Formats: sequence, C-alpha cells, structure tokens
Amino acid sequence: MGKFIAVIGGLVAMAGGLALVIFSATFQHAFFNVVLGFIPPILFFGGFIGLIAGISSIKDAKRTKKLEQETEPKKAA
Repeated sequence: MGKFIAVIGGLVAMAGGLALVIFSATFQHAFFNVVLGFIPPILFFGGFIGLIAGISSIKDAKRTKKLEQETEPKKAA
C-alpha cells in the first residue's frame, strides 16, 4: 500500500509545484517572490523522486512475486 501512496504523493507534489509556478506571477511582494521561487521546484522534483521511487518499488515487488512463483514448482518436484 505504501508504494501506491508514494506514487500518488509524488503526483500531488508535482502538481502542487506546477500550480505554484503558474500562480507565482500574480504576487508582487518580494517575500512571496522568494518563497514561490524555491518552493515549486522543490515540490516538483521531490514529487518526481517520490514517483520514481514508488514505481521502482512496485516493479521490484512484481519481480519478487514472479521469482517466487517460478521457484515454487521446482521445490515440489
């Protein structure tokens, strides 16, 4: 279950980062410009890393399950 949460969380963080990049042009205060200048890339790339980690974990779980199924009949014979 944690694998899917990582994928969904990664996608949400990426979307949040992109939304902040798009809407950051509407703020004129220097503080908001600084904050909105470094938070969106952090969210986007953090989400991207989470997405990759979740997908990798899902692939590893499938690979492990496949290997277990392949070795089971050999043990019985």
